[in-house]
Amino acid sequence: MLYVDTSALIKRYITESNSDEFDAFFMARTQLAVSRLTLVEIRCALARRRRNGEIDTLLEEQAMEEVRTDIQDGALEIHPVGDDQVAHALHLIGQVSPLPLRTLDALHLSIAQHLHARDFATADRLQAEAAQALGFNVFTFMQLKS
Repeated sequence: MLYVDTSALIKRYITESNSDEFDAFFMARTQLAVSRLTLVEIRCALARRRRNGEIDTLLEEQAMEEVRTDIQDGALEIHPVGDDQVAHALHLIGQVSPLPLRTLDALHLSIAQHLHARDFATADRLQAEAAQALGFNVFTFMQLKS
């Protein structure tokens, strides 16, 4: 199973660095696991970008419709977030110390572990390092620094 973090998935719905690479990755997979948290994060990220003038209302609405279509078509498998994953995320922060794992990143990693995912996709360097430390096969979609 492949779990996809919001930082990578958003690249499917709006154009940013490495969007083409992620879209090709997405299209080559049959089903990707995400959590309900992912949907909230995508919605928040789109709204923030609209408020900042990076995208307009139409693009925001189109992106959310594409998310809904991917769910309806079965490309994204939505998983709940349970109390046990939240409690486990607390443990993961200590497990990957001294990496500065952020709250929601820890929660995504906890959910992926709960689902017994072997693969993890992200566009976040610190989360990628933590995922690798936890034994995931990590796919990254971030801009390389020159």
